[in-house]
Amino acid sequence: MNVTPLSPPAFRAPAILLSGPVDYDMYKDFRRQLDHASQQDLVVVELSTLGGDPEVARMMGEDIRFVSEMDAERRFVFLGKAAIYSAGTTFMSFFARANRYLTRGARLMIHERKLSKELRIDGPLTTCIATVKATLHEIESSIAIQNEGFANLINGSRVTMEEVLERAPANWYIEAEEAKALGLIEAVL
Repeated sequence: MNVTPLSPPAFRAPAILLSGPVDYDMYKDFRRQLDHASQQDLVVVELSTLGGDPEVARMMGEDIRFVSEMDAERRFVFLGKAAIYSAGTTFMSFFARANRYLTRGARLMIHERKLSKELRIDGPLTTCIATVKATLHEIESSIAIQNEGFANLINGSRVTMEEVLERAPANWYIEAEEAKALGLIEAVL
């Protein structure tokens, strides 16, 4: 994608302002603002979050992907402020690298998805096997979804999948200037 980098005045009045946990309330607010910005050629989405539900982040990201593909003349730009942790970074990964910006001092945080589940095995042996397999399939599917997001995030950057997979389990924090140096974002404002 060959697009002109934006200067700070382009971010003066973001069309979509989001802050707080990435959850269904944020999704409703996001959709309302996205619908309201339907006539704008440049749509800046400003976000600050300590994280939240990764599936909600994927829903918002899919909405951005969909409207971007439906109307290629419009430009959707991400502006991360202060903290873009976890699900916020997942959401950012849906924006083309050339449309990702962070404010000075902002931090991205990348980590593996987490699972908290008790596995209770009780009953006929064939049922026990099915229960264990279902849990294994859930974990395998979650890893595949997680890695798709990592691949989107690092596409066009200097970060390798191996590096993400090595650093994500321990919560990888990346300061804005480092994110730019790694090629994860277009610029720091």
